[in-house]
Amino acid sequence: MKDFILLVLGVGLLHTASAVTHSMKYFYTGSSEVSNFPEFVVVGMVDGVQMVHYDSNSQRAVPKQDWMTRHTDTQYWERNTGIFMNSQQIFKVDINTLKQRFNQSGGVHTLMEMYGCEWDEDTGVTEVFKQFGYDGEDFVAFDLKTKTWIAPTPQAVITKHKWDNDMSYNEYWKNYLTQTCIEWLKKYLDYGKSTLKRTVPSSVSLLQKTPSSPVTCHATGFYPSGVMVSWQKEGQNHHEDVEHGETLHNDDGTFQKSTHLTVTPEEWKNNKYQCVVQVAGIKEDFIKVLTESEIQTNWGKTNRGANDPNTIGSIAMEPVIGVAVALLVIVVIVVVGVVIWRKMKSEKGFVPTSTSDTDSENSWKGFQKT
Repeated sequence: MKDFILLVLGVGLLHTASAVTHSMKYFYTGSSEVSNFPEFVVVGMVDGVQMVHYDSNSQRAVPKQDWMTRHTDTQYWERNTGIFMNSQQIFKVDINTLKQRFNQSGGVHTLMEMYGCEWDEDTGVTEVFKQFGYDGEDFVAFDLKTKTWIAPTPQAVITKHKWDNDMSYNEYWKNYLTQTCIEWLKKYLDYGKSTLKRTVPSSVSLLQKTPSSPVTCHATGFYPSGVMVSWQKEGQNHHEDVEHGETLHNDDGTFQKSTHLTVTPEEWKNNKYQCVVQVAGIKEDFIKVLTESEIQTNWGKTNRGANDPNTIGSIAMEPVIGVAVALLVIVVIVVVGVVIWRKMKSEKGFVPTSTSDTDSENSWKGFQKT
C-alpha cells in the first residue's frame, strides 16, 4: 500500500536531479462495498499537485488550485462533471463484469485507471502511459509502440482482444497520449507557473538515534520533487551500506527525502564522509560533512522534554506527522483496498474553458464482452 500511495502522490520518480520532468496524471478509481468511501473518485494532478477532484458523493468536478479556477469557467466544470458521472456508471458496470470473470461474489473490490504523460523540460523527451488495475493487480495496459493491449492475467484477454480489434480506438489513444496530453500539460504548467515552476532549496540535517544507529541525511523543504540525496567518502560516491528512502510530501507542498548510512564512529571519524543533496532546477548542491558537531541526536539527552528542538524526536517526527496526514488524505481520496499496484505511471488531463481532454471518456469502451 505504501508504494502505491507514493505513486499516487507522484513522488516515486527516478529521474536524475538535473532533469526537470513534468507530469500530468489522472486517477479514476471505482470500488464496491468499501464502507464510508465514495464508490467512484477522480483525482487529477500536475507535477504531483492535485488540480481537480470528483467523487460520486458530491457528483461535482471541482478545481483544487486557484490557477485552475482562474483559467476555466462554469461551462468547463459542468462539462467535465457530466463526463465523470458517465465514467462513474461505466466503472460500476465494469466492476460487476470483472467480479464475474474472477468468479467473485461480494466483498471489497477496486478498479483503477491511470493514464497521462511526462515531459522532460530540458531534453524534450516524453513518456506516456495508460493502464488499468483490478484489486491491486495489473489488469490491462496500452502498448504505444504496437497500438495493442497487454493482458498480464487470463481474465483480461477478453478485453485485450476486444480493444486490439478497434484500430480507430487505439489510434485515438496514441494521438491523445503523445500529442494532446503533452500540449495540455504545457498549458497547465503555464497556468500554474508561479507554483509549479518554482524552485525551493533544501534544508539538510544529519540525524542519528544512538551512536550505533545509521546516520540519516534528511533533506526537506525542497521543490520540485526531483532530488538526489547521496553519500560521498573522500570525495567519491559511496554506495556501500547506504539505504535510500522515498521522496515524500510535506504538508506545505514541498518534499522531503532521507538516505541512511550505516558506518561506525571510528570509520567516519577517520575518513571524510559527506551528504550531497541535488535538487532539480537548482545548480547549487547542498553538502553536509559528517562530523560530531553536525549530528543531531537524542543520546545523552534523556532529560529533555518531548518538545525540545534539539531532540531527534522533534526533528524527525514533525515532518513525518505532516506526511502521515497527507498520506491519509490521499488514501481517502484515492480509495482503500488497492494493494501495491507497481509500475503504473499514469493518467489523464483536462483542457481549458471551452473544451476538455476528458473528451477521451466518450470513447471509453468498458470491459464488457460486447
